[in-house]
Amino acid sequence: MAALALAVLLSIGLGAEPLTPAQVWHGLWHSSGTEGDVIVRSLRLPRTVTALVAGLALGAAGALMQGHTRNPIADPVVLGISAGAGMGVVSSLFVLGVTSLYGYVWFGFLGAALAGASVYAAGTLARGGATPVTLALAGAATHALFTALTAGMVLLDRQALETYRFWTVGSVAGRPLELTVQALPFVAAGLLLAALNASGLNALSLGEDVARMLGVRIGLTRATGMAAITLLTGAAVAVCGPIGFVGLVGTHVARRLSGPDYRWIIVQAALVGAVLMLSADVLGRLVARPGELQVGIMLALVGAPVFIQLVRGRKAVGA
Repeated sequence: MAALALAVLLSIGLGAEPLTPAQVWHGLWHSSGTEGDVIVRSLRLPRTVTALVAGLALGAAGALMQGHTRNPIADPVVLGISAGAGMGVVSSLFVLGVTSLYGYVWFGFLGAALAGASVYAAGTLARGGATPVTLALAGAATHALFTALTAGMVLLDRQALETYRFWTVGSVAGRPLELTVQALPFVAAGLLLAALNASGLNALSLGEDVARMLGVRIGLTRATGMAAITLLTGAAVAVCGPIGFVGLVGTHVARRLSGPDYRWIIVQAALVGAVLMLSADVLGRLVARPGELQVGIMLALVGAPVFIQLVRGRKAVGA
């Protein structure tokens, strides 16, 4: 929690125009029209809140994804949810002519929800039901299908291509605070379902046979997990674009901090995810001043070496 509080303060205080703690405090509680107040209220606070909410959502979703698929590198791409959100955004532009951020963001959320529902339905209809393997395979197929449909539409519509290029980088800049507030109920519902899903996920990690002996309703547990993943990832990806490595790195760090209990892994992964998002956003502002690098780019630059180190660590343990 201390790291999260520090990350929030740095996110509000640092940027192309650094602010003193006194200016930050004044801007948070007063609106006198000074330059510092405008920077805090109009620029820094909205992106800080957006990064905080998206980080919490993606961190918790990453823990659920890795638990339900038993895949240590699971992220929104594995289950096709990012591809579904992308198709929703492009479809709203290509088919309906929606051009406002408030409009196409929610089509992105609908696309993510469609992808999540498709993955679970395909996994359920497979022989043996929605097992980790069938969910991963259904996610790969969904990702391939939605990516192909998106590519076809952006090739036919230049405006859709330009908007999609901007959205797909992954950013918290320029997102109105009202938009993040509208996404909060979906994130809150997803976090609640994630908390309810933790005990069942602990049982499933022991094997489905053991989980049945413990009285766990496997189908309901899988459905609850997929609903939580869809709400959390769909809301975050729709608002910020497809941002990688948050759930991946956050879950691995959380597992090292809290052990194998998913009741703690989910909480820790959410907090670590928020710290990662905020820190990457701050670094992106500092390394390219007076411009900035988007948070999706910064997370890729930082997350890729971390991911390689995680893979090397797993090989060393396996050896």
